[in-house]
Amino acid sequence: MDQTLQVRQAAADLVAAFASNDTTRYFACFSEDASFLFHTLPQPLLSRRAYQEVWAGWQAEGFAVLGCESSNGQVSLQGEVAIFMHDVATRIRLAGEEHALSERETIVFRKQGERWLACHEHLSAISPA
Repeated sequence: MDQTLQVRQAAADLVAAFASNDTTRYFACFSEDASFLFHTLPQPLLSRRAYQEVWAGWQAEGFAVLGCESSNGQVSLQGEVAIFMHDVATRIRLAGEEHALSERETIVFRKQGERWLACHEHLSAISPA
């Protein structure tokens, strides 16, 4: 399979796991040394484990992903690294209330064996026009 298609499939798998609120499957899409930069947090998370701890805290407070749709996906191959950029429309439940989010995301994938695993994720708010 073409590497661009492999990266697109890896991104689709990650989004599908997130959209279905499947914690185990979602975190399996990331390398252990992955880093995360989210506009909703005051500082970067420097490992998958750090993100898992934050995620568990969110879930304890009633957080759940209700759905997520990816659009406008672009892939840039850089050797053993690929950059995937897209827009995401996410529905979440937080403290009993549903919220709709429109964000832009960059996910950096690194080829590990035959798999492309996410090694960095940057989520940002879409600025109003």
